[in-house]
Amino acid sequence: MRVRWDRMGRVGLLLVLLAVAGLYVKQGLSLLSTHAQAEQQMAIVRRLITENAKLERERNSLNDPATIVRDARALGMVRPGERPYVLTGLPNH
Repeated sequence: MRVRWDRMGRVGLLLVLLAVAGLYVKQGLSLLSTHAQAEQQMAIVRRLITENAKLERERNSLNDPATIVRDARALGMVRPGERPYVLTGLPNH
């Protein structure tokens, strides 16, 4: 039996080509996976930035003296020296 070196060479080249192509496919899939993870993380960052801005506005509102007075009055508090009045017997509408 005679070895056909030309055919063995082609088969060897084909195997090397398939191995290199497999490595490129693996790296491509890894790149796509990393890109998807990055997109998920960016979505979380955008949500947290929005939530942080909302909390900043709320904090600024709560530090406003007018808001403090309004909330205190809603709780029934009065300033020193003021007289509290309670109205009773009013009809409910």
